Amino acid sequence: MTALAMPKSTDTEKAARAVALERANLGALEVPWQVMQVVSGTFDLLEAMARDGNPASASDAGVGTLCARAAIRGAWLNVLTNAGGIKDRETVARILAEGRTLEQAAAVREAEILSIVEAKFA
Repeated sequence: MTALAMPKSTDTEKAARAVALERANLGALEVPWQVMQVVSGTFDLLEAMARDGNPASASDAGVGTLCARAAIRGAWLNVLTNAGGIKDRETVARILAEGRTLEQAAAVREAEILSIVEAKFA
């Protein structure tokens, strides 16, 4: 919002504002992108908890898995939302490709872990 409020009367002001907007837009993209990366790392722990943990906590591993998947999906939607406003298309293309891979992998891991959890109750 600060970048949007910057003056834009002169060419110098316009250039400074454009740089500030690009930085702000990139920051808005990078935060949810980092969330995706960090949360992706929780699936191994959740799988171990579901497979080897106390059987009474299997449902907790399932709920954690659902939360992790939701966090990744939500962050992915934010990445998609913020990607359009960035002029550095090379960076955007890389993040979108990697993000799509993480989002798809999260769906697979969710199914795998929930299958383990549900088998505990069979």
